[in-house]
Amino acid sequence: MKKEKITPADFDKIEMRTGTILTASVFTKAHKPAYILTIDFGELGILKSSAQISDLYNVDDLPGRQIIAVTNFPPKQIADIMSECLVLGVVNADNKVVLLTPDRQIPNGLLIS
Repeated sequence: MKKEKITPADFDKIEMRTGTILTASVFTKAHKPAYILTIDFGELGILKSSAQISDLYNVDDLPGRQIIAVTNFPPKQIADIMSECLVLGVVNADNKVVLLTPDRQIPNGLLIS
C-alpha cells in the first residue's frame, strides 16, 4: 500500500535515533507475541518499548544490538508497561519484522536525518 506524500516539514517532525538494547524479556501479557526492550539512547536516556520481533529474534541475542527507533511518539500503555518509543523494522514477505540497524557501531542517541 502506497501512502500519501509528505513534505520535508512533515519528515522533520519525526525524531529517529540510534540506541542499544540493554535488556530484553518476553512480554507475557501482550496480546501478540512480543518482547519488552529497554534501550539506551545516550543523552536522551533509557526508554522502554514493546516490540513484536519474536519471530526472527531470540530474547537472549538482543542485548547489545543497536537499533533505530522513533523517540518522539507519545508514550502508549500496552498491557502493564508504558511503551516510550517505536523500534523500527521492515516487514518481510513472511510478515515477520526485520530490525533496522546501523551497519557499524555508532554512539547512542544520534539523530537519523
